[in-house]
Amino acid sequence: MLDEKKIYVLDGATGTAIQSYNLEEKDYSFEGKGYKGCHDILNITRKDIVLDVHRRYIEAGADIIETNTFNSNGVSLKDYGIE
Repeated sequence: MLDEKKIYVLDGATGTAIQSYNLEEKDYSFEGKGYKGCHDILNITRKDIVLDVHRRYIEAGADIIETNTFNSNGVSLKDYGIE
C-alpha cells in the first residue's frame, strides 16, 4: 500500500542509461537480423542490460521502476520492420 505522505522517486532516463553500455550491432541482433538502436529488442537479446539498468536505479533510491518498453508501439517499431 502506498504511503500518501511519502514522495516516491521514479527511475530515470532508461535509454540514456543504456547508451552508457556502448552496445554494438550484435547486442541488438535477433533471429539473424540487426536492430541497432531499438532498445525494445534488448528485452530479448540483452535482458542482463535491462535488469542492470533497473538495478542501478533501485540502488540509487528509486521506489518505482516505470518501464522497460521504450518505444514499444507500432509507429516507432515500423522503423525496424517489426511493428
